[in-house]
Amino acid sequence: MARVVKVLRAASVLDWIRIGLLALGLVFVATGLLPAGEAESSLRRIAPILIFLFAVVVLAELTKEAGVFDLIAERMARAGRGGYGALFLLCVAFASVTTVFLNLDTTAVLLTPVMLALAARTGIAALPLAMTTVWLANTASLLLPVSNLTNLLASDRVALETPAFAERMWAPQLASLAVTMALLWLFYWRRSARGDDRYEPPAPTPIRDRTLFGATALACLVFIGAVLAGAETGWGIAIAAGVAAVIAVAAFVVRDRAHLTPALIPWQLLVFVTGLFLVVPTLSRYGLDTVMRGLIGGDDGVAGAFRAAFSGAGLSNALNNLPAYVAGEAVVPAENHDQLLALLIGTNVGPVITPWGSLATLLWFEWCRRRGVPVPMRRFVLTGTALAVLGCAAATGALLLTG
Repeated sequence: MARVVKVLRAASVLDWIRIGLLALGLVFVATGLLPAGEAESSLRRIAPILIFLFAVVVLAELTKEAGVFDLIAERMARAGRGGYGALFLLCVAFASVTTVFLNLDTTAVLLTPVMLALAARTGIAALPLAMTTVWLANTASLLLPVSNLTNLLASDRVALETPAFAERMWAPQLASLAVTMALLWLFYWRRSARGDDRYEPPAPTPIRDRTLFGATALACLVFIGAVLAGAETGWGIAIAAGVAAVIAVAAFVVRDRAHLTPALIPWQLLVFVTGLFLVVPTLSRYGLDTVMRGLIGGDDGVAGAFRAAFSGAGLSNALNNLPAYVAGEAVVPAENHDQLLALLIGTNVGPVITPWGSLATLLWFEWCRRRGVPVPMRRFVLTGTALAVLGCAAATGALLLTG
């Protein structure tokens, strides 16, 4: 009990908003505004997703503690040999791969501090590294079900297992990445934007514990291998992440128990997701679905796909991408697979305009604040608007052309 009180005292304003969201959802159930049967159905749907989120966050946190991410970032900076063009390509690849295989929140939570620390050590301009992280955390999250919570929901809705989902989304993902890379270079990485000609590559640092390093790296490869082998959505992915997390935890039990603390448990994320899946169905019963149906429509053709994509992007930046996707999914006809995947594009690629557009963006802003990295808000909003519009248009067009 004392530990719970300590956690609550340390909770931030954002944490209290998450707790309030869950409390509101429970009030809706208790008062009958959300029937118990609907609440049970909603929670049953997200049960494997919650297990996946718990496991993958623990896996990623322990992997970072073992120094895997730090070593990759250091080697990446050294491989760039002081040239910003090479470093740009390496950063894009690093952030994209992390987002695709370990989800967007991992990129925001773990790569952001690694990249910012790397910037401080080497004299690399911090803002280009930071913007690469937050943009790709969102726009690189289309390819696999594990890349984003919304993908898990969509793949379940359209009955696409991992290989089939990737086959359908590879073209939108490439289109989104192409637009993101072009705008990153234009707005943040070119010489006049970054302010430096070259950077100083960092000196090599030793691995603290090679056993932990090897075990956590192996755990990540086990998880990635399960995804590539076609682990089914839902419980299959949850089990794959759970097995990988157990490998990492076992290594720390043997070598470094001090890092196995309750702080590893991503309670904020679990509370937030659970609350959303109680509140959004309630709001849908009392008018939200009518608004979304008017915005999205029921056309599964070109017009319907673009309406769904830009409605999802707009609502994501107004509220958050999770409730935007859930609200949009509820009104898209079950047979309209292209329209649903276009909605997914809007809620994945689009939430880059406002700080609350996605949970990943919120987490990224918090890390920038902690590291003292100023984020010019006007520039963030204007450049994010360009990315949201062009990225959603390109990815939706690619979806339709390859359909």
